[in-house]
Amino acid sequence: MSSDTQINHDQADLQAKARDHLWMHFARQSVMTEGPGVPIIVRGDGHHIWDAAGKRYIDGLAGLFVVNAGHGRRRLAQAAAAQAEQLAFFPIWSYAHPAAIELADRLADLAPGDLNHVFFSTGGGEAVETAFKLAKHYWKLVGRPLKHKVISRAIAYHGTPQGALAITGLPGMKSMFEPVTPGGFRVPNTNYYRAAEMGFPGGTEEEFGLWAANRIEEMILFEGPETVAAVFLEPVQNSGGCFPPPPGYFARVREICDTYDVLLVSDEVICAFGRIGEYFASDAFGYQPDMITFAKGVTSGYSPAGGTIVSDRVYEPFATGTTSFPHGYTFGGHPVSAAVALENLAIFEEEGLNAHVRENSPRFRATLEKLSDLPIVGDVRGAGYFFGIELVKDKATRETFDEDESERLLRGFLSKALFDAGLYCRADDRGDPVIQLAPPLTIGQTQFDEIEQILRGVLSEAWTRL
Repeated sequence: MSSDTQINHDQADLQAKARDHLWMHFARQSVMTEGPGVPIIVRGDGHHIWDAAGKRYIDGLAGLFVVNAGHGRRRLAQAAAAQAEQLAFFPIWSYAHPAAIELADRLADLAPGDLNHVFFSTGGGEAVETAFKLAKHYWKLVGRPLKHKVISRAIAYHGTPQGALAITGLPGMKSMFEPVTPGGFRVPNTNYYRAAEMGFPGGTEEEFGLWAANRIEEMILFEGPETVAAVFLEPVQNSGGCFPPPPGYFARVREICDTYDVLLVSDEVICAFGRIGEYFASDAFGYQPDMITFAKGVTSGYSPAGGTIVSDRVYEPFATGTTSFPHGYTFGGHPVSAAVALENLAIFEEEGLNAHVRENSPRFRATLEKLSDLPIVGDVRGAGYFFGIELVKDKATRETFDEDESERLLRGFLSKALFDAGLYCRADDRGDPVIQLAPPLTIGQTQFDEIEQILRGVLSEAWTRL
């Protein structure tokens, strides 16, 4: 049997097994039964991935905003193996192990201000769930038991557990699971391109930021400050297509939270560990949260890990006496994941990845902004190595696509065409149609140009199909 024949045979076998047994996440299972099958990725190196047929692609999404240090890092695999040989697993339920202790110490050192206490989980949704439960428990312990409500932004995604889903601002992801945990309330996001549609009367981006922040105050007052526990915000909102904070936005939010005694949770599951050019994006935008949630890039995806970093103030009621936080995860603070995270952070330091992102982000933006000459490109926005390209039917009016057009454009053409052209990224319509890019933090101008050329060709063809 020739090598090509063997590859085809292996692919067919894998596709059959996937069709019969694999339930993909956030995906239509019909892809495997009503089409050629699901793309099967078998290898990664640097900023490239390869499929089962041997074709190479640029990983324009770092897996899923995860592989920040890039694929194929042998030392991360070796760190995992060395830890597994010594201590593969032990819980941190009333016990501890060196890897979790050292990682907590390292993260507390990197986190802003007095965020000195780390509660480990295994992913972002769990980290958000932890922060939600912790906020409610904290307020009860300090004698404010009515403070249980949480405020987040329209279209924002904060995870899939029932509590995190209550914070998520995407109705289409919630209706089938209702009733969800009560207490979640929504305010406008920071999409300046669509500010008028959210009720902003007009003005500069800074004025819009203050307007959007003041909607948080308005919601707190409407619900009653004595009932609001926390505000959950991403530094750069992912869902909807990379909404950065306008100047002054987070300073005003912090002021509002202080005025009404509400906790500020910075959901940095995507934005931490270099995505915006700092270990924590709250440092990039100059604000001090009461909690930070993290996951994804802490290990660059080489092992699952997540957590919630908590301020001294929020930790204090739990620090003494008989009080405990009755919450945890079997694999939270897993020895192998913690060891990988420590090695991953060592790579960040040695290679200066945060500085690399800060230096090259303006070049990445400028390269993507070249696409603004295309009639289908309405807006290019983002920060660090995290950008969104919003697609429109009419640039002058900013008219977007209806549901049927989005179906044909994104799922019917763009996703597959971009992949076929050699670029793995995200074509998303949670909100208005957008192409999202969040590549490994190691890439530079050569890769920026390559990404722009692929996008230009595919988006130009997409326009002719409308």
